[in-house]
Amino acid sequence: MLLGRGTECAKLDGTLAAVRNGRSDAIVLVGEPGAGKSALLAHVGEAAADLRVVRAGGVESEMELAYAALHQLCRPLLEHLDRLPGPQAEGVETIFGLRSGAVPGAFLVGLGVLNLLAEAARDRPVVCVIDDAQWLDSASAQVLAFVARRLSAESVLMVFAGRTPLPGFDGLNRLPVGGLPDGAARKLLSSVVRWPLDDGVRAAILAEARGNPLALLELPLTDPSSLAGGFGLLDTSRRIEESFRRRVDELPAESRLLLLLAAADPVGDPVLLWRAAAALGVTRDAPTGGLLTVADRVAFRHPLVRSAVYHGADLAEQRAVHRALGEATSAASDPDRRAWHLAQATVGEDETIAAELEASAGRAQARGGLAAAAAFRERASMLTGDPDRRADRELAAARDKYHAGSPAEARILLDRVEAGPPDALRAAHVGQLRGHLAFATGQSGRAPVLLLETVRRFERLDPAAARETYLDAITYALLAGRFAGTPVTEVAAVTPPAADGSHAQDLLVDALAQLYREGHAKATPAVQRALAAFRRDELPAGEAMRCLGIACHAAYEVWDDEAWEALAELGLRHTRAAGALVMLPVALTQRIGAHLHAGEFDAASALVEEAEAVAEATGMTRPAYDAATVPAWRGDSTTASALIGAAMRTVEQRGEGIGLTLIQHTNAVLLNGLGRFPEALRAAELATADPGESAFAGWAVAELVEAAARTGDRATAAAAVDRLARTTEPSGTDWGLGTLARSRALISDGKAAEALYEEAVERLGRSRGRMALARAHLLFGEWLRQERRIAEARSQLRTAHEHFVSIGAEAFAARARQELVATGETVAARTRSDNAELTTQELQIARRARDGRSNAEIGAELFLSARTIEWHLRKVFTKLGITSRRELRTALPAPGAPVGGHQ
Repeated sequence: MLLGRGTECAKLDGTLAAVRNGRSDAIVLVGEPGAGKSALLAHVGEAAADLRVVRAGGVESEMELAYAALHQLCRPLLEHLDRLPGPQAEGVETIFGLRSGAVPGAFLVGLGVLNLLAEAARDRPVVCVIDDAQWLDSASAQVLAFVARRLSAESVLMVFAGRTPLPGFDGLNRLPVGGLPDGAARKLLSSVVRWPLDDGVRAAILAEARGNPLALLELPLTDPSSLAGGFGLLDTSRRIEESFRRRVDELPAESRLLLLLAAADPVGDPVLLWRAAAALGVTRDAPTGGLLTVADRVAFRHPLVRSAVYHGADLAEQRAVHRALGEATSAASDPDRRAWHLAQATVGEDETIAAELEASAGRAQARGGLAAAAAFRERASMLTGDPDRRADRELAAARDKYHAGSPAEARILLDRVEAGPPDALRAAHVGQLRGHLAFATGQSGRAPVLLLETVRRFERLDPAAARETYLDAITYALLAGRFAGTPVTEVAAVTPPAADGSHAQDLLVDALAQLYREGHAKATPAVQRALAAFRRDELPAGEAMRCLGIACHAAYEVWDDEAWEALAELGLRHTRAAGALVMLPVALTQRIGAHLHAGEFDAASALVEEAEAVAEATGMTRPAYDAATVPAWRGDSTTASALIGAAMRTVEQRGEGIGLTLIQHTNAVLLNGLGRFPEALRAAELATADPGESAFAGWAVAELVEAAARTGDRATAAAAVDRLARTTEPSGTDWGLGTLARSRALISDGKAAEALYEEAVERLGRSRGRMALARAHLLFGEWLRQERRIAEARSQLRTAHEHFVSIGAEAFAARARQELVATGETVAARTRSDNAELTTQELQIARRARDGRSNAEIGAELFLSARTIEWHLRKVFTKLGITSRRELRTALPAPGAPVGGHQ
């Protein structure tokens, strides 16, 4: 047992016991340098001697090398790769350089690592020990934090140790490692101070060390003059590092050089160390004063020793050891580390090494290591003599920084590019990147302005880039909506037609430009042709993911729910397959909306849960569009209202006008369902306040018509119908024309109203809009009751009620039930219910298993290992009293299942 660490050791031992019994966990040890975190990790390794222990450690100088720590951890487990689903295995192989291929998304890699650990643990529980987590390279840290958050029932334990603060690991179990209790601190100090020590000095050491074990071990060994009377003990970490530096300085020159070689190369490979040492004339018997151990791996007594050694050397000494290490590193097996060492050894310009770094950047990018690629390219630019080539490399590094999520560093590099030699094409790329950076950093309204300023440069220099920039400008202007510095109509006005309009992306740009320039009456056919091209053509995955979101927007601009359904499904499939978690929230939003429109609330709810799993796994947050829509359409006022309020605050801060429109449309749906028509009218007016918006605003116009009609404001309703007709009539679709007929019926009387309601029911019955159809039946039934045609009213209201109950639209169901009661019919209050014994996560898994998905497929959607899915399904079967997946079809109601009848 470690001195004074009984509580911490007991906690870790208890967790290990749970892992032996099939559970999983992740613990983060946090504390200041020298607190004893590494000692606790060593305790874990010893206590887990009967388990499989794999290790990794962050190293400050390796923070730019993508997946360096992950490679340390997973290398002993690669024998299990053949058990993984194909895309996950390929993703892991690609980032480790075992195969070439498309760059895998970081979270496809995360799923692969999660399942790799789970498969390895089938043979024996696995314990992952990760030290110095504050120095993990960003790619490894992202993946390891993802895996740690998704552990459940794999028999895997992950124990991280790092200094505070430790960003990226929020939400994991933390075990603070503070100072030792006073008694333990005195005992540890006495174990190293075996000579008489002045009581004042002893008290000063204990007070300054504050129970820090390393301080208690090292401070007594510092310069004796600084101990006299207890003066000079001010900064524990600095004092410990100074103590190590003093001990290094006392060693012979040959020993100091050996320590510096080890400090400069964090790989810990003794073969490489001795090869470089031999080149510098350092022998293997050079004493290290107990500060360095060279066995199977090279290890310092403490990370502060490495820091003391490296930063205590002058620049010339550092360059000398980097050159020796670079020349000793194999250009065939580890070209990237070789290039990095040689770059650190180089003073001034060296195009040969700069070219090697650029090649390393390409390899890092192919493995998905954008931060590493940026670091290589930035260093290459510093060694580049030719001003134009240097500016090109700085621009490439800035682009990598942007994609790696470092906008501030990207802007610094762009400033350097602009300070270099003038070049029209390069300036255009700088402007394009500044536009993307503006949107990424919450300046939504400024982004289209910047892109329009730069797109004209592209038109004569790079037409393909110009087309992409026009599409981005239109997209950003649409997203910014009422907050856009340049409205989408102005962007459309300056967007020229494509020279060759046969490609799907070109068709889309031309169609959207025409739509926002000339309106729906003229542009709808062009939009429909573009949508047909996207549904027909097999686009490369990258282009598909980039364009399908805005293509879905085009689909509901022209009320084409068939195209919306197909393209939303295609976009989600591509995004999942690529593991592109940055793009997945947008793809999920599109698919959730299509499911709600079709009355598939269970499916929409499952995707909302997936979106929340993405946010939990990645730490990425976005406005609660999706989370608010399902409870709003269900009629859960308490939940929906809270989420709507939170989302409104976020979109206003971010300047996302389209988000404000969508949220207020959602609010109007909720309030119309609840029969709170004056409030619904205000929400719909907010959603439709920008006359330049359509799409979501078009949906909100239909809500506005209903709310205005029900509050007796027929003039407002009539004006809204006219606005709705401008988008729905040109569409020619049953969804669009059915919605228009339903809205016109609300402001009509007599036979005209009846004919319009009948048209609405017929047309919406042919569309995918099951919710819209149910609402048409409800409105028709309400009108018939007011006309005192009770029998006919009951028929429409029963149909509406059945639809609403079966899909889970409880507020609208209550409204239909109230109308039925008013006709004299007795209606039992009913709601759909799933088995109440199942937890939310069990229900998610059971529904997917019911629908035929495999464990691996369910795990990929919910970001869990296949073993965790297997474990949850066993619990589901027990709770439901079944023994097979086949029985889930009867044990769990599917969307649209019958729920009973009327009396």
